[in-house]
Amino acid sequence: MHINLKSYLDLYALLKNNRIVREKNRAFGLTHVMVKNKPLEQLLAWVDEHKPKLKKPRLSEIFSSYLYSVTIILCIIAFIVGFLSGIALLSYSGHEPVNVIYFMAMVVFFPLFTMMLTFISMIKANSTQSLLVHISPAFWMERIIRFLPNKMQKNLKEVRINPLLANWLVIKRSQIIALVFSMGLLFALLGMIATKDIAFAWSTTLHVTPESFHRFLNTLAFPWREWFPSAVPSVELIEQSQYFRLGEKLDTQMIQNAFKLGEWWKFLAFATLFYAIILRFMMYLSALFCFKQALKRSFLTLDGVNKLLREMNEPVISTHSDAKEESFMQEYAVYGQTIHTLDASYDIIQGWSIPKKQLEVMGDSMQVISPRLFEVGGGNTLEEDREIIHGSHGEVLLYVKAWEPPTMDFVDFLEALLKQVDKVIICPAGTPQEHYRAEAKAIEVWARKLMTIDNDKIWLKQ
Repeated sequence: MHINLKSYLDLYALLKNNRIVREKNRAFGLTHVMVKNKPLEQLLAWVDEHKPKLKKPRLSEIFSSYLYSVTIILCIIAFIVGFLSGIALLSYSGHEPVNVIYFMAMVVFFPLFTMMLTFISMIKANSTQSLLVHISPAFWMERIIRFLPNKMQKNLKEVRINPLLANWLVIKRSQIIALVFSMGLLFALLGMIATKDIAFAWSTTLHVTPESFHRFLNTLAFPWREWFPSAVPSVELIEQSQYFRLGEKLDTQMIQNAFKLGEWWKFLAFATLFYAIILRFMMYLSALFCFKQALKRSFLTLDGVNKLLREMNEPVISTHSDAKEESFMQEYAVYGQTIHTLDASYDIIQGWSIPKKQLEVMGDSMQVISPRLFEVGGGNTLEEDREIIHGSHGEVLLYVKAWEPPTMDFVDFLEALLKQVDKVIICPAGTPQEHYRAEAKAIEVWARKLMTIDNDKIWLKQ
């Protein structure tokens, strides 16, 4: 099963409004033995079975819808801002060339700087008050909540997400937004190149020679220079495109080589693709992996998870004093065939109006096993009960509800069963809240009824 934010929120909602009794959780644990030593898989299976009980729309659906909507809106804004920024940086009027250093700063140095901050924020993600996380644009997604309908505001305000998970959620969303912004820059570059004849140049107040600038660009181009050498500016191109602002005229040599100045676009495109998009996508994958790890940790630290796992994996066992046991022995000596301790196993276990899952929990609680468990009586038809009786043999442990007196239907069933088996142990069971221990007066009612049947195959568990 796949772990995601929806399953986390479903578990959060189920635990917050948990009305599932311990015995049902234990029954679930017994039917999912294969995932007993895998708590995450066990929790996911439990959520999958019980989430239909949550009120519609579920909290996870509301939150996911909100998160998706806000992320889409911010991504559209980021793309538009990136596209317009690219157009502004590449704006060319024909009077002076476009300085490539400005565009390089936006697609190389700015992404590297923000990725460095992201890396630091990843290290600090365990802190509930991480400044680098909280200055992220994605952090302010939650501020948009005030513009949502009041009902949705109320539902989302009730969510208490683990701070670790919330930080990684912000980091992951930030990478998506930054990635879309960079795509806007790339689309702007390709669009401007396709629709305009742009003359690129480079200019800086610093004392930088064409040779040293070429070495620097060659270093930046290491990811693609072996495969696409034409996307690395040559020393000649760098010399011809160096721009000095003297008066209002361009250098004569630059004008004579104007057709070559457009070759810079290849380097700018590959720089954008690698530094602003590919590296950012790798940061997103890292954030996604860490988010999933934080999600797993958050699953196991939710309030109520440890209690739920104990209920699923530990038997429901009751304790009682010897003095009370002795009083039972004395009280029911009137019925000749009684037992005080159940065997470890029986050929068949049946429950009168008791579902099979509950029989599994009762057997687990009393440390009794059987290869065959059946619900009899209750909602069963006469044909179904007859088929169960026909397949019965050996020793049968028959659970009955102690607080319900025996009926004629039960007596008829018991008499038919006695013709097929060697022995029937009637075990009156109390409620789950009483750990299935029957009250004294309830056992007395069953003892008196069994005395009237007077069959030496019938034994009573006291």
